[in-house]
Amino acid sequence: MKTLLIDLDGVLNEYKGNFDRNVIPPIKSGAKELLKKLSKNYNIKLFTTRNKILTCKWVCKNGLENYISDITNIKEPAYLYIDDRSINFNGDYKKLFEDIDNFKVWYK
Repeated sequence: MKTLLIDLDGVLNEYKGNFDRNVIPPIKSGAKELLKKLSKNYNIKLFTTRNKILTCKWVCKNGLENYISDITNIKEPAYLYIDDRSINFNGDYKKLFEDIDNFKVWYK
């Protein structure tokens, strides 16, 4: 089964740049349904730099423990990485530079 590494903040929750190390924002509408659907065909790992215990509590509070196999802060080998702060490299460095220079997260 292929692994998906999915970021927590800004992808699965309502994070919009207001980081608080002690509070994880509420789950984003549709996130649970997405994870449920994906977990049928993929091994899902949650990727976050947040405290692992706090993140585990958030996962359980939101009923996601059956869909997420692990929580990590390491970029592990995966089929895909899903993140709100990423750029897909298409082989063109000029385009990559422009994409980096013009990048904005989806919530801005």
